[in-house]
Amino acid sequence: MRLESLGAATRGCLPLAAAFAVLFTAPALRAQAQVPADADPPETALPELKPVPVFSAGVAMVTSWQGGQTHLLPLVSPVGLIPIGQNWLIEGRGTFESDIVPDPNGPGWKGYLEKEDDYFQLDYIANPYLTVSVGRYLTPFGIYNERLYPVWIRDLQSDPLILPISTGPSGAGTGAMARGGFNLSSKVELNYATYFSTRVTTSPFDSDRVWGFRTGIFLPGPRLEVGGSFQHLLQDDRSNAFGFHFAWQPAPLPLDIRAEYARSHNGSGYWIESAYRLSQVPVWTNALRHVQIVGRMQQFYVGQVENDDLPGVNTNLFEFGVNYYFRDDIRFVSSYGRQFAPDGGNMNVWTIGLTYRLALPVGRGDVR
Repeated sequence: MRLESLGAATRGCLPLAAAFAVLFTAPALRAQAQVPADADPPETALPELKPVPVFSAGVAMVTSWQGGQTHLLPLVSPVGLIPIGQNWLIEGRGTFESDIVPDPNGPGWKGYLEKEDDYFQLDYIANPYLTVSVGRYLTPFGIYNERLYPVWIRDLQSDPLILPISTGPSGAGTGAMARGGFNLSSKVELNYATYFSTRVTTSPFDSDRVWGFRTGIFLPGPRLEVGGSFQHLLQDDRSNAFGFHFAWQPAPLPLDIRAEYARSHNGSGYWIESAYRLSQVPVWTNALRHVQIVGRMQQFYVGQVENDDLPGVNTNLFEFGVNYYFRDDIRFVSSYGRQFAPDGGNMNVWTIGLTYRLALPVGRGDVR
């Protein structure tokens, strides 16, 4: 199953496609329902939809081995959507996770609980082309941080090396954002997001003072998107950062191809990833249709200013993974990677784990 289409991904930052379908189409459906007196009979008009709150959560238990060091990585990530009428929406996501390692001073394990407010924002859906958000939002630089980061969406459980570039200290901004999309023609769609964030130093709400934008061109026919991002830091050295992204889901194949490039004073690099579902293999169909194979290649080059969240040396990393979907919401994940660092840091990286996704409507919607 493809967890998100390219077109749906450009509409928002939560992977709850059904909820967004209700919330984003309701104003248009309401407008169509107000037909003039000389129009067709009322029964031909589309009904108005009543959105309902949605609670969702992702749960993961992943074990990784990095250079011989074992890490237990349990994670719980609750998500909430609360619509207010037809044009307002409150949405948020939090993360509770631990990194548990063997205690070098004795038997047992040790670790700590890390809490993060990923985002918490109020959205105003002004029209089909513009949504304005205020609060804490995911920084829309590139596509991974906003569209692919949750454990129930990502195909490989490790983060890309360049992810911390221009996403801020916690991947989020605090301020205001405007986003939307519209058709340039019947075969070309333009999507955009622009944002301003103020500086916050209190964890887990920390963010940088920045301004930036992202834009992309989506071609519905070939299901292909290309785009770019720019960000200007309004503090410290007031540096600039830019990036490019690419995503393609060819219609004849259960295949996803994604790539990103980013460059800033902290460093530069790229990743390219391909994921293929074996549902079209003509043998052992019942078993192989649950299997997905994934490969990712990435490189990182150090910049002029060090960042503790980025590698300290030039690094190459190749990863290969196999995932098995017991159901659409439960899967087994596994991968092997080899990291190459010319100045030290060569190691193997293994991961295995389980991910689970829960989504529940809170209340009942109806058509009126």
